[in-house]
Amino acid sequence: MPAGMEQAYLENGGTALLVDLRDGDAVIVHWGDALPAPLPDAALLLPAVPRSNFDVPIRPSLVPQASRGWRGAPGLSGARDDGSGYSPLLTVRSADATATRLDLELEDAVARLRVRIGLELDAHGILHASAELENASDAAYRLVGLELALPLPARAAEVLDHAGRWGREKQQQRHGIAHGEWVRAGRHGRTGHDATGLFAAGTAGFGFGRGEVWGIHLAWSGDHRHRVERLGDGQTVIAAGELLHPGEVVLGAGERYTAPELLAAHSTEGLDGVSARFHRMLRARPTHPRTPRPVVLNTWEAVYFRHDLDELSRLAETAAAVGVERFVLDDGWFRGRRDDHAGLGDWVVDADVWPQGLGPLIERVEALGMRFGLWVEPEMVNEDSDLVRAHPDWIAGPAGRRSLEWRHQQVLDLVNPDAFAHVLGQLDALLSENQGIAFLKWDQNRDQTELGSGGRASTHAQTLAAYRMLDELRRRHPDVEIESCSSGGARVDLGVLARTDRVWASDTNDALERQLIQRGTQALIPPELVGAHIGPAHSHTTGRTQDLSFRAITALVGHFGIEWDILRASDAERAELAQAIAYYRDRRELLHSGRLVHADDRGPSSTVYGVVADDRSEAVFVVAQLTLAPDEQTPPATLPGLDPARRYRVRFGLPLDERGVGERGAPAWIAAGGELELTGAALAVIGVPVPALLPEHALLLDVREVR
Repeated sequence: MPAGMEQAYLENGGTALLVDLRDGDAVIVHWGDALPAPLPDAALLLPAVPRSNFDVPIRPSLVPQASRGWRGAPGLSGARDDGSGYSPLLTVRSADATATRLDLELEDAVARLRVRIGLELDAHGILHASAELENASDAAYRLVGLELALPLPARAAEVLDHAGRWGREKQQQRHGIAHGEWVRAGRHGRTGHDATGLFAAGTAGFGFGRGEVWGIHLAWSGDHRHRVERLGDGQTVIAAGELLHPGEVVLGAGERYTAPELLAAHSTEGLDGVSARFHRMLRARPTHPRTPRPVVLNTWEAVYFRHDLDELSRLAETAAAVGVERFVLDDGWFRGRRDDHAGLGDWVVDADVWPQGLGPLIERVEALGMRFGLWVEPEMVNEDSDLVRAHPDWIAGPAGRRSLEWRHQQVLDLVNPDAFAHVLGQLDALLSENQGIAFLKWDQNRDQTELGSGGRASTHAQTLAAYRMLDELRRRHPDVEIESCSSGGARVDLGVLARTDRVWASDTNDALERQLIQRGTQALIPPELVGAHIGPAHSHTTGRTQDLSFRAITALVGHFGIEWDILRASDAERAELAQAIAYYRDRRELLHSGRLVHADDRGPSSTVYGVVADDRSEAVFVVAQLTLAPDEQTPPATLPGLDPARRYRVRFGLPLDERGVGERGAPAWIAAGGELELTGAALAVIGVPVPALLPEHALLLDVREVR
């Protein structure tokens, strides 16, 4: 390590890291707001030595180690076949720092292990933390886990994460931080319906717009864990890493393991402040969609497996008439696929259903001014398929037996180079022969809790293989957009989103469920990357029936689409749908570039949220009644995020649906013409009087600065 480099200070985007490098250790002393000069001397910030303890102060290293007195979960765990290397002592051997980045190399010369760590603060205040382990010995090293830990101050009192299941993903849950570990682990072979997405800790009572929050995310689509741990001495860390299976990663001489990137954000403006940092980071990527997000119609809930060119052509004509811009043909187009029991793996157009191929439908869709998309599920196979009949050994899992089926399907072993090449070749041919395919809905419809290849666990390798396939397909067909769908929201993470253009948040289009699913998903991912569709009035996933106004408003704050047989919609419904689409197309530039905000003063029965332009000149807000209100009179809707000093005009963005109003008289401003002018300060503190909405109804407020 260079002489005299005892600490490093990184600052960017309003966030700072102070790292203590003395004594060969790497300890983050501060992660939070930028610090004014002069910087503190980390040597003077050591804690006291408690009674009945080690004789030196103990702090959590970036890679926590028992050898340095850490009595919590280790950052690096593993051993050699003879048991050695079980407790490494990693010492900083080199450090290279700039104003925004710190690169470290740590080594245990006895255990012959090296760890390289990169810490970088980007312009949005996001910390990008990377780690790589090298085995510098001739003896193999069996890795159990490698994860980086970030410190939390004592004032971090609560943890918030997201949980869920199929059809009910990304539900908020929170509780106090106590002694011990709170671990959110995923063992699905994919990210999982219950994956947390954003994992956050904050000061007591933090909300969307209040309190100090520290949030992390592991950019990885395989098995993983996020955790908060507080020891008996009060030291607290927040950490994440890949969850490895026994024998999955064994490093030979000179071999390396690269951990998934850990992303972390801090804000003193509540959960919305952390989300804003992640949203700005994602929007700044070179691969972020630069064209307006088109209105989508997906055929699944309209026709399911019932594919007929004439009917689909009529559906396309009706879609174009109401303003749809992308028409996506879902499951059922390929060989042998009349239901979900057969065909996966045979990615060839079914000549019995499509005797002229997909060309006639693609041509009709394009003639109507829309782009064409197609559903695929390349990582899965049905045992009833030509592929499995020819190559039964290409099914992933333990040697000598089949894993449990899920939706009548198994996972294709993409770690096998022959299987990988076969599927990639089929997809490449499909896109090459059908140049009109501009979008792929890439599905992955099952958990696999015992993924294996060649007789050993392979979740890690399978995840990397899926990434390679996506990367190569995009290289060959750069103009084709891809959506990550995984039986709904079971693969929503920043690892797969680095290779795709949007995510499907859930298989349920029930607007009530979607209100909370989209809120949790958008805590990490900006609205334009989250598919949000209008389903039929009667939801096939929940059995609920909802008015079109609620379904449409719910879908507006997202990448808007339709999953409904609009051939059977009434003229009035199609007119209402066209009006919602027109509003989305008019306001999507704002919806897909502004800051997402939520009001903190609503109970669980209702929600107020919106998107505010970066220059705060305009906004769109949703007021949604989820369940029956506890009080007879509805409280005003406070609208956060606007400029307190400016004056704004508030109107309805879409007509108020009188079927959803449960009172005799309207608020005064509505009765007086439906227009209200207030300052941003008044809108945030006093709010807008709103009608008492019945459950499962919403209204849309359009807010513009008065100039």
